[in-house]
Amino acid sequence: MWKDFFYFTKTERQGIIVLVVLIIGVFAIPQLYQLFSPAEEYNSEEEKFEKEYDEFMASLKEVKHSSKYTKKPTLPYPKREIKLSVFDPNTADSITFLTLGLPSWMAKNILHYRERQGKFRRPEDFRKIYGLTEEQYQTLLPYIQITEKVIPKDMAQLLTMQKVQRDTLFKYQSGTIIDLNQADTTELKKIPGIGSSIARMIVNYRNRLGFFYRIEQLQDIHLKVERLRPWFSIDTAYIHRININKASVEQMMHHPYINYYQARVISEHRKKKGTLKSLKELALYEEFTPADFERISPYICLN
Repeated sequence: MWKDFFYFTKTERQGIIVLVVLIIGVFAIPQLYQLFSPAEEYNSEEEKFEKEYDEFMASLKEVKHSSKYTKKPTLPYPKREIKLSVFDPNTADSITFLTLGLPSWMAKNILHYRERQGKFRRPEDFRKIYGLTEEQYQTLLPYIQITEKVIPKDMAQLLTMQKVQRDTLFKYQSGTIIDLNQADTTELKKIPGIGSSIARMIVNYRNRLGFFYRIEQLQDIHLKVERLRPWFSIDTAYIHRININKASVEQMMHHPYINYYQARVISEHRKKKGTLKSLKELALYEEFTPADFERISPYICLN
């Protein structure tokens, strides 16, 4: 009897199969939808994110490009007047260095040097300042005045009064002539118009030159030659000469009339062609002019 209950005709079996398929489909469709639809949504969201990122990077490039070519407003700075005067690098302040024509960053370098290295003991030490060019050094060297001794404050006024009295106590009469290469600062101060500062400038520059060979050389330290000419004679026998066949580059460039490039030319010429027989051999180099030979010839020897 139970067999009759589970017996189905062919049409009924086909209907049952269709019904089963429909039931399976009803349960499978949501699962299939969840399987495929997230990928599509993910792809669309990823494309949206990439689009927003591209727009953001493009806006950054536009801002960067516009700021790169935007000119910053320049503020007019007043040009500082350059005034050369005697100064002590151990006591001068930054304003003094700016007045001498040095930039502010170099003035800071000088102050830092004083803090770390102590004090300048001689004018040549000023060359050690970082960033100072040879041209700046040569320009300022005649004006460097280093106090050899620190004077106590309680004696400063007394010594200043004595110094003024010594300077004004005695001056040479008109017609007196002294040797410019032999006079010391005390004797130079007896010339009317020459005080302590100018006397030291003359002696310092004379030592650097290796003595004077003509009165016009005082123009190198900005002195009025015609005013001083009647007071001086010059004995050239005291001139110190540099042997350019043996001197090093440093020794040659220490002279005010020989710069670094000229000293290098002489050194390279010696290496390539041997010792110099005449200054005319240097005439082929553009570093030397006829005026240079005229200036340095009294201070040069070849053997």
